[in-house]
Order: sequence, then structure tokens, then C-alpha cells
Amino acid sequence: MRDNVVEEMRRMQSDDETKRKMVDILKRFHSEEEMDSMDEDGSTESTLSEETMQKILSGGEVNFDDLSADEKKRFLRAVASGELSRMIEPWDPWWLKPSARTISLSKQGTQLVQPLAWHDSSAPPEDDLESNQSSEIPPGPEAPLPPISKLSSTEPSPLLVVHLVDIILSYCLTLRLYNGDWQSDAIGSAMMVLSVSSVLGQGGQPESVQEVLSYCLEQTCSSYKDMGGLQLGLTVLDDTISLVSLGSSALICALCDLQRMIQGGERELKLEKTKKSRKVEMKNKLKPAERKIYFIMCWVHEQPGEVWSSAAALLRAEKISCIECGGSKSSVKREDKVESKSKVLIEEMK
Repeated sequence: MRDNVVEEMRRMQSDDETKRKMVDILKRFHSEEEMDSMDEDGSTESTLSEETMQKILSGGEVNFDDLSADEKKRFLRAVASGELSRMIEPWDPWWLKPSARTISLSKQGTQLVQPLAWHDSSAPPEDDLESNQSSEIPPGPEAPLPPISKLSSTEPSPLLVVHLVDIILSYCLTLRLYNGDWQSDAIGSAMMVLSVSSVLGQGGQPESVQEVLSYCLEQTCSSYKDMGGLQLGLTVLDDTISLVSLGSSALICALCDLQRMIQGGERELKLEKTKKSRKVEMKNKLKPAERKIYFIMCWVHEQPGEVWSSAAALLRAEKISCIECGGSKSSVKREDKVESKSKVLIEEMK
């Protein structure tokens, strides 16, 4: 955690919004710690020196490397203990907002309203994309979604709905852990999705919703124990049920947001100073994941509305079953399936 925080602060761009958020957090942290110190012994020893705080209060920029050795030590201790977490405003997932229930896309799967600058290009300009990311709902596709028959010569597997659940779970978990701001670390967010999703990151082919949900609870109870554990896992299950219940348009927007996350990770990877072998390894994971997301997005677009009401009902029932069983099934079974690739369920596009 310490290494991640230091590295992120060093490479974080010093845009006005980032500085404002950081200054607000540091101000609150400084004020609250002064109060805590006074309550304990009447002193006002602070994590940050008076010189540093004056620089912050005057609107100056303070980087991690500007802190003294003692300030760095105390700041990282506060990060590790979770003290700073309570000062960050909790993120409200877009799929829980009233506007998510009224998402409307065109018959081709594209968003009905697009900036004029997008019409002559296959992807939105960076500035337009960033401005849209501040809105409640992630924008849908800019280009019409092709029929699934044009992407694959074989009939889509009936298990694609299971794979969709796996992908949406990884998306919801990642956004929860990044407090909705995957743009602050596109590479980290993208790699987290791949580490959580069996379908996207491990070549997995889960065969039941129960298998996917059980695996999600196992991961949150082990890998993310300090970030909420079981409660986090149950929240993510509820998030997935909410998204599936909203139907095709919301699912397409979520998958489109996930696709942009992966693409953002690919762009950052090109600029990152790391070993070439490491870059190639990560690129070889991100590119196939992007293709699979697009394939699933096109498949979702073709499904009738009753598919999602049935899927949501199944998810609710399986969630109860997983809780009753302790969420402990299928981990060994899943590992065996990751190794076995005899039956290809998603054919990569060429």
C-alpha cells in the first residue's frame, strides 16, 4: 500500500481538480488531527508542519517529495490505518441513481445525443470524453454495434449471460474500490478488473451463476478483507443485480465504460516507464479483454428485455444460496476450468 501511494502521488498530474481535492483532504486531516491531539493531552502536534500547511492554505502545490521525512512517515501511517478514507466523500454508483432507470439508446445501440465533434471520428476526443465522465451516466457507444453474426461464425454460447455476470461483477468491484474514479489510475483499474474477472483475465469459462458469485465472495473475503470483505462482496452482488435489472441500455453503458477503462490503461501503458517485457505482457492481457468486452456488448444489444428480468431473478436466488452455503464452493473447480480450454465460448475477432 505504501509503495502504491508513493508511486501514485509522484506520477499524478497536477491538474486543478486534483490539487483542489488533495488540498481539501489535507486541510480536513490537519484540522481533525489538531482536535484529536488537543483532546488527548492539550497539545496540537500535527502530521504536517506549519510551513507545509501554510503552503497548502495559500493554494500552493505540495507534492509527496516536498514533505519532510517525519511528515512522510506520519502521512503514510495515516493512509495505511485508513484515517484518510473517512475524509474522502463516498461515491454514489451511477446505476443506483434515478436517471439510470431512464437510459435510452438508439436502435443501433449508440447514445441518442452525441457531441458534433464525435461524428467524424470512431472515438471521442480526450477533452470531450473527460467532460462526459463527470455526468451521472457513462456515455454509450459512439459507433453502431454490429450484429453478433458479423463478429463470429459460430452460434453464441448460452453461457454468455454467465460470463456477463462475471464481467459486470469485476466492473462494479473495481469502481467501488476506486471510489468511482478509475480515470485516476487507468492501468491499475484495468489490471484489477482482469485480476477479478475469470473471463477477462484468466481465460475462464464459468458454467453457472452460482460459480461466479461464489468466486466473487471468496475473493472479497480474502484478497479484499481489509476493504470490506464479505460486506463488500455482498454490496457488489447487489450492484450487479441492480445493473442487470436495468436492462440492455444500462448494461451497454457499463460495458462501454469498462471498455474505455481498458483503453485508458493501454494508453497509459504506452507512456509508462517500465520494462519492455512487462509492457508486452500487460498489453497481451488488455487487448484480448477489450475484444471480449466488445463482443459481449454486441451480444447484450441483441437480447430481448425478458432475458434481464429472468437473469436478475436468478441472481437474487443464487445470492441467497451463496450466503447460506458460505460462498465456499467451486474454487478448485474453477481453477481446473481455467487450465482447460478445449471448448471456446467466445471467439476472438480478427
